[in-house]
Amino acid sequence: MNDTQQFFQELKKSIKEDSFVKLTISKPIRKSADLENVYLREVEIKNEKLISFTYRFKTNDQVKNYTLKEAVEELEQLLQNSFRIVTLFTLEKDIAIRFNKKGKATITNNPPTFNDKLPVDHDKQKVKRASESEFLFHLGIKDKQGNVIPKMADKFRQINKYLEIIDGLLKSTDLPKKINIVDMGSGKGYLTFALYDFLHNTRKLDVQVTGIELREELVTYCNEIAKKCEYHNLSFVSERIENYDEAKIDILIALHACDTATDDAIYKGLVSKSSLIICAPCCHKQVRQSVKGTAQENPILKYGIFKERQFEMVTDTIRALLLEKNQYNTKVFEFISNEHTRKNVMLVGSKASKAPNTEAIDAKIKGLKEDFGVAEHYLETQLEKGFK
Repeated sequence: MNDTQQFFQELKKSIKEDSFVKLTISKPIRKSADLENVYLREVEIKNEKLISFTYRFKTNDQVKNYTLKEAVEELEQLLQNSFRIVTLFTLEKDIAIRFNKKGKATITNNPPTFNDKLPVDHDKQKVKRASESEFLFHLGIKDKQGNVIPKMADKFRQINKYLEIIDGLLKSTDLPKKINIVDMGSGKGYLTFALYDFLHNTRKLDVQVTGIELREELVTYCNEIAKKCEYHNLSFVSERIENYDEAKIDILIALHACDTATDDAIYKGLVSKSSLIICAPCCHKQVRQSVKGTAQENPILKYGIFKERQFEMVTDTIRALLLEKNQYNTKVFEFISNEHTRKNVMLVGSKASKAPNTEAIDAKIKGLKEDFGVAEHYLETQLEKGFK
C-alpha cells in the first residue's frame, strides 16, 4: 500500500469510526490558480451525513456537499490536478500528505489538534461581517459595483476573520454600555473602520473608536473617510503610542505595532485596566538583541531564521505571562494563515476575576530569561517603573 492509498484509508476509517474532525487542502500546484484552498467538514442534511467542501477562491467562497464516495472521488481529482498538501484532522491524530513536484507522496502523523468534533449543523454558515459597508469602497477594497478587487481579496478575508474573532471575544467579556476602544498603530485603518462599522451598524453597540497613528498623512486620510461615511464616533489621532494618554480604555487593540510599540500598547491597556487587550505582535527585535552570555552559543541560535522564530516565541510568551501576572486570562493563536503573512499570531488578554499566583509567574519569567540569556524584556521594565 502506498502513502496515498494509506491516507485515503485513514480518511474513510475516521469517518466510519466518527473521529473525523475536518480536512484542509492547500498549496496550489499553480501559483496563479484562482482556487487557493479547500476545506472539508461533516454536515447533516435531512438526517443524512454528507461531506461539505468549501472552495476558497481569491474573491469568493463556494460550498458543495457530497456523499462519502463522491467526496473521495473529488478529493482524488484535487490532489491529481490542483494541490500539493492535504491535512486530515481526527480525534486520534493529524495526518498530512505532501506531494513534491514529481508527484511523489510523503505521509506524516502528528498528535491530534482537536479534542472535540465540529458541529454538523448545515444551517450555521460563516457570516461575512463586512460585506456591503461603504468604507470598503473608500479604502479601495471593493469597486463601485460592490465587487471585491482581486488584489484586495486577502485583505477582505482578513477583515472578516478579524471581526469573527472580535465578535467571539465580546460575547465572553463584561463591558460598559458605552465602550471606549483604542486601536494603537491603526495605519491605513482597514481593521479600525471594519471594527467600528461592525460594532456600531451591525451589533448596534454604543462605541467610541480612536485610531492612534504617528503618520499624519494617514490620520488625515482616515479622518476624511470617516467623515464621508458619517462615522461620528470614529476618529484618528497623530500620536506616538507611548505618549497617548487616555484615562479609560475598555478595549485596547495593537495589530502589528512594531517591536516595543506592542509593549507600549499593552502597558497602556494594563494601566487602564482594559477589559480586553488584543495584539498581533511583529518585529521582535528587543529581546533578540538583548541576548547575552553563553546563550548565544546555543546551536539553535546559529541560524538567523531559527533565532528569529525562537525569540518571537520567547518575547510573546513573556508578554502573555506578564498579562497573567496582572490578572488577565490569555490566549495565543493564529490570526490568519501564514501563507499570507508571517505576522499571524494574535495574543489576547481578557480581565480575570481570580487573583494570579504572582510568585509562580515571576519564577517562570525568570526561568525563561535565564534559559535564553535574555537581559531584559521591555514590557517588564516598563511595568516595574510604572507600577511602583
